[in-house]
Amino acid sequence: MTATASAVPSRTAVVTGASSGIGAATARGLAAAGYRVVLTARRADRIEALAGRINEAGHHAEAYPLDVTDRAAVDAFARTLPAVDVLVNNAGGALGADPVASGDPGEWRQMYETNVIGTLNLTQALLPALTDSGDGTVVVLSSTAGHATYEGGAGYVAAKHAQHVLAETLRLEIVASPVRVIEVAPGLVKTDEFALTRFHGDAEKAAGVYAGVAEPLTAEDVAETITWAVTRPSHVNIDLLVVRPRAQASNSKLHRER
Repeated sequence: MTATASAVPSRTAVVTGASSGIGAATARGLAAAGYRVVLTARRADRIEALAGRINEAGHHAEAYPLDVTDRAAVDAFARTLPAVDVLVNNAGGALGADPVASGDPGEWRQMYETNVIGTLNLTQALLPALTDSGDGTVVVLSSTAGHATYEGGAGYVAAKHAQHVLAETLRLEIVASPVRVIEVAPGLVKTDEFALTRFHGDAEKAAGVYAGVAEPLTAEDVAETITWAVTRPSHVNIDLLVVRPRAQASNSKLHRER
């Protein structure tokens, strides 16, 4: 890990998938809000560089390379943390846009492993520390895809719906504990990698997702939403917050300028 030599804040937030996009923006937002932020992702160089920039800005960040689907690695990571107050389950993503009839089972499995099992792994591993904090918060970054289907999206929709159900069920099960469960479900967000990854590096298809949309959401828009929800008074729980660009009325209704 890398960290500053100055005094470290008393409250710690763990952000998964922090190497780019919404995860990186959320790490910056929570650090600016006064949290010691622990950045996790598979790309060590990315999170170490981001941690360095956050620390140079006078905040506090550490980098810990981690694959959220590797339970042994997740458990080892949990043992390195003396305390945790916030967990942001952001690691995930979409692969492919094929119909059910021709969808790749391997891609479906990978989406489920990352979005759902990854969230389960981190939540299970850190829930005792979050409970011990006396004021813990679990954030699940799902998607509007988890709340409404669309053609060509069944694999991603299924994974995000499972993530939504995980958050909803956990909230029921731990209601007597001092831990909030917040779900943030973004709509169309334009980041450098999401659509490009989904279409296996096909830049033309990735650009088509946002074509004609004057102002899709940005990673910073979603990060500000997460930071706002996390920093509400501890008795206030934002169960589910759906955030879309103004041009998007639903998953299937999007205004594109000609």
